[in-house]
Amino acid sequence: MVRIVIDSASDIDEREAKDKDIEMLPMTISFGEEEFMDGVNLTKKQFFEKLIESDELPKTSQINEFRFAECFENLTKNGDEVVVIVISSKLSGTFENAKRAAKNFENKVFVVDSLNACIGERILIEYALRLRSENKSASEIAAELDEKKSKINLLAVLGTLKYLKKGGRISPLVAFAGEMLSIKPVVSVVKGEVKLVGKAMGSKKGNNLLTQLVEKSGGIDFSMPYALGYSGLSDDFLLKYLADSKELYEGKTENIPTYMIGSTIGTHVGPGAIAVAFFNK
Repeated sequence: MVRIVIDSASDIDEREAKDKDIEMLPMTISFGEEEFMDGVNLTKKQFFEKLIESDELPKTSQINEFRFAECFENLTKNGDEVVVIVISSKLSGTFENAKRAAKNFENKVFVVDSLNACIGERILIEYALRLRSENKSASEIAAELDEKKSKINLLAVLGTLKYLKKGGRISPLVAFAGEMLSIKPVVSVVKGEVKLVGKAMGSKKGNNLLTQLVEKSGGIDFSMPYALGYSGLSDDFLLKYLADSKELYEGKTENIPTYMIGSTIGTHVGPGAIAVAFFNK
């Protein structure tokens, strides 16, 4: 049997992981002296409530080698194989810790660097579940994921520059000017790193730019997993985006999976962001 191990950077919480028959290892989120296990005793809603109230950004701790080794030992003792899918190695040391732990489980544990996070990582995991249902071996699944992951696009329009400023990623002056002009930056995950790929003035133009970038990438492969996401306590901006970009989806799918973005990316983008993740054609 093939077991699938993921981290909470995928925004798949403990309950959903159990429903999908996968093992989720949570990252640790710290608000000052308070520590929480992401997706276990801290929901996405609770995270954003705390983020909005907090003066300082929370800290996220990577999953260490020992926790991975303990998990692999437990899952392989009955002869099962393991595929591990984790957050981009450019964003966290989690992948390297998983690789080190896997060295003691040669030909039993296969670690995949998603080169992504959030809903981008999620759709790679969903593809892994599809391959497992086709009775692929762990090595076959890992090889297929490594081949297909470069086709994943994760694009997001940010609702505020406040949290990029808090994290020191932009200057207070740039943030102030951007907020005054209602600048909506558009970011993407490029080769595992978050990059600014465009800016628009106002939500409407931001949504239009997001649609243009989806089309420019080659469009959505609806035969593969895809997802939309939103950050914060309301999905109002996501519903507005769906109305503005209906030509992308109408007549091509009956179901658009939508999810709340969690702490790993939510810490940096804050509330009010919308994101789309898909395999391009």
